[in-house]
Amino acid sequence: QLVESGGGLVQPGGSLRLSCAASGFSLNRHAIGWFRQAPGKEREPISCITGSDGSTFYADSMRGRFTISRDSAKGTVLLQMNSLKPEDTAVYYCAANGVFRTCEADDFGAWGQGTQVTVSS
Repeated sequence: QLVESGGGLVQPGGSLRLSCAASGFSLNRHAIGWFRQAPGKEREPISCITGSDGSTFYADSMRGRFTISRDSAKGTVLLQMNSLKPEDTAVYYCAANGVFRTCEADDFGAWGQGTQVTVSS
């Protein structure tokens, strides 16, 4: 069971940090991906981090404003989001898989329920 937290309402230009945690176990060795889905749009990848060596991957449109990282002490994965825009409004999901293949939704087997991020003045 994955649980996302940290979503909410933020003004344009603001920042949020999302966290992905698992019930009862650490995510330190799992490949983790962050994805989002806006109303009427398909789910899209944001960023992924491997479990083996911590390599990170970003969708081209997300590079620069979003940063994925691990909090190894807590066994969680974070997504720092800066300079948020209204078009970033979406439900944000984290997903896990034992092995990293690609940063695409189909390659992740376990998903959280999502957390709403709304960017509005």
